[in-house]
Amino acid sequence: MEILKKSLFQTIEIEKSVKEQVSTILDEVKINKDIGVRKYNLLFDKSPRESFRVTRDEIVKAYKEVDIKFIEDLKVAAKNIEEFAKVQKHSFDNDFERDIYPGVTLGQKHIPINSALAYVPGGEYALFSTALMLIIPAKVAGVKRVCATSPAMKNTGTINPKTLVAMDLAGADEIYALGGAQAIGAFAYGTDTIKPVDIIVGPGNKYVTEAKRQCYGKVGIDFVAGPSEVLIIADESANSSYIAADILAQCEHDYNARGILITTDRKLGEEVAKKVEEILVDLPTKKIAATSWQNNGEIILVDTLEEAIKLSNKYAPEHLEISVKNDEKIIDKLTNYGSLFVGGLSAEVFGDYVSGTNHTLPTMRASRYTGGVWVGTFIKTCTTQRLSQRAVDYLAPIAHDLAVEEGLYAHANAAKIRIKK
Repeated sequence: MEILKKSLFQTIEIEKSVKEQVSTILDEVKINKDIGVRKYNLLFDKSPRESFRVTRDEIVKAYKEVDIKFIEDLKVAAKNIEEFAKVQKHSFDNDFERDIYPGVTLGQKHIPINSALAYVPGGEYALFSTALMLIIPAKVAGVKRVCATSPAMKNTGTINPKTLVAMDLAGADEIYALGGAQAIGAFAYGTDTIKPVDIIVGPGNKYVTEAKRQCYGKVGIDFVAGPSEVLIIADESANSSYIAADILAQCEHDYNARGILITTDRKLGEEVAKKVEEILVDLPTKKIAATSWQNNGEIILVDTLEEAIKLSNKYAPEHLEISVKNDEKIIDKLTNYGSLFVGGLSAEVFGDYVSGTNHTLPTMRASRYTGGVWVGTFIKTCTTQRLSQRAVDYLAPIAHDLAVEEGLYAHANAAKIRIKK
């Protein structure tokens, strides 16, 4: 293995000051409810809103402020996301009850979570696509109350109109102009005007991420996300221009984003490095993308695809692109990734917006143990059981004795009392 382009990337730890600040915000929201939320809305977003919930009039106004072409594009993206979510939902059409032992009937049911919050970041960009990615799967899953929230644009009190339109098109039942750690606290604990939800999903800055971490348990979350990542495995057959473009598409997210190429071909690696610099010359987001590439970008030369596969599985990237000959031969060996993009034409940008898969994905090696947001994020798999007297007469003595071995005598009695004399 040889490093053609070295990364200075270091694992990002949440600073103690962030943890303490988030804890303070959450405590104030718990105690002072709406008053606490308004305080931080005004402090961080300069939002003068008294009522956090967005009205129908505001939504109608937002539609008038965006282009018709934008709305039509959103509808195409929303349709593809919905269709894929419906296909995913079919995998849950397998509720069952079966006799596991004479007189013992066990089963499972798939039950939608009752309420959810889709947190849509405001920040550097209006990430309206995230509204579609979070709200649509929740609606398809059957969540009865789907809320959506996003920070108000600075000094306005209103959500970016493109984000607001996307939230409405996706089918949100309630929309709020509210962001930051205070938003997470409001929907985790509830306030005077906001009912709490059962699960919170969606990305955010380090304060939002830390708030989700601290509220987990009181409310469910999808996962704790970090900076965005793409890893590309390529051989001599790959298109260097495509790869350079995809790397920078990732790097422009923020200063901590990562673009990584693992290749078996030295020439390709050198061409990609050169073309990245060429694209950066005229890239409007050059300031962020160039810094991200310089600090976090990597190009790694390996001898074999087997070595590339092992390295990729170790990195466990959020997005994994493979651009090699005979890609079907390596797909099953790739086990750690948030979403897989097969072939040079399958750019990550399509998954980010319109192909239909979800772009809310695990980062920071979390794909070792979880996938991204999907219909299943909003569905609980719950078990059932029913026993006959025959089953009890056989199993209760065993349960009784096992409970005694653990020193749990009330358990033992609960089994023994059901034995038919």
